[in-house]
Amino acid sequence: MCAYIVPTGNSLYPDQGRPDYIRPKKVAPMKLHQPLLGVAAAVVLALTVTGCGGNAQAGDQSGGQTEVKELRYQGSANSVGLPELAADLGYLGDIKLNWVGNTTSGPQDIQSAATNQTDFGGAFSGAVVKLIEAGAPVTAVVNYYGEDAKTFNGFYVKADSSIKSARDLIGKKIAVNTLGAHYEAVINTYLSQNGLSQDEIKQVQLVPLAPNDTEEAIRRGQVDVGTLGGVLQDHAIAAGGLRSLFNDYELFGTFAGGQYVLRNDFIEKNPNTARIFTTGVAKAIKWETETPRDEVIARFKKIIDARGRNESTANLQYWKSPGVPDNGVIKDEDFTRWAGWLKSSGIVKNDLTPSKYYTNKFNELATSATASTAKKG
Repeated sequence: MCAYIVPTGNSLYPDQGRPDYIRPKKVAPMKLHQPLLGVAAAVVLALTVTGCGGNAQAGDQSGGQTEVKELRYQGSANSVGLPELAADLGYLGDIKLNWVGNTTSGPQDIQSAATNQTDFGGAFSGAVVKLIEAGAPVTAVVNYYGEDAKTFNGFYVKADSSIKSARDLIGKKIAVNTLGAHYEAVINTYLSQNGLSQDEIKQVQLVPLAPNDTEEAIRRGQVDVGTLGGVLQDHAIAAGGLRSLFNDYELFGTFAGGQYVLRNDFIEKNPNTARIFTTGVAKAIKWETETPRDEVIARFKKIIDARGRNESTANLQYWKSPGVPDNGVIKDEDFTRWAGWLKSSGIVKNDLTPSKYYTNKFNELATSATASTAKKG
């Protein structure tokens, strides 16, 4: 008999479904090079319990004529994910979403999809690579979060801190919400690009800390640097007394940070549903990009109020942009951007092969753009 627990409950973090906001326990500082935790168990689970908690079908699958019409997923409290927006805008057609609880992190979300507890999940690109490299049968189909000039994550120190450069971080503590995800990869890349060797990078300590506690930890000197994004970053800046050391937009410019994945067997059995879902998410990104900000926020508020989960809409006022470029179209660089970190962490042994991890064939906005370009040429 198969058993699993799907996390539920409200999150305090207004993160628009981003994968890097979770509420981890406070633990002792961990060095940046330390192996990531829980991956082996998750992958074993992904490979051994596929088939537990089966998909919702619109009838039987005899002859392969009937596809899944209800998608199980995990949400994020106090925010509206792209699939939820797509459903509300009518972009999913007759496909329904079945909310089974709130995710605790990106890695947990895609592990749930890999083990057939949900039908799709989203996480940081590096977490997607790690899961696939370990043998999980999933494929990324569309980007769902990213950074731009309006929406980014900053790394902050006290205004009077002696830390001015990457080299000043040797021996220092940086608060991140979790290990093995977006923030760790950004920090590793920042240090590498600024000339630190891997031995020096190993001397920079990453401290898992709940995002709501990060600002106070910086001010009290419990950590030397803290990672802040979204409303938490806005609040910290408004309060004063902190200084930005760097942010991920300065480091990379506009970029996609993570992808939604589908199981390979799901794609094989439900290609039309995969296409509608993926294209619906892409259309939702396009809608957020092109719609006036006030209208986007009003739509989010309507969706949250209507679903009746006892959530707050107060922090929607801080929403600035979707942050996702190119209507969610996935590119090789969405994975190769992190090649150095992936190799130094032992996630990949050889040169990265991005084509192993993703496809754009279900994103009609990608295929139409390609056709348009070819026609012009």
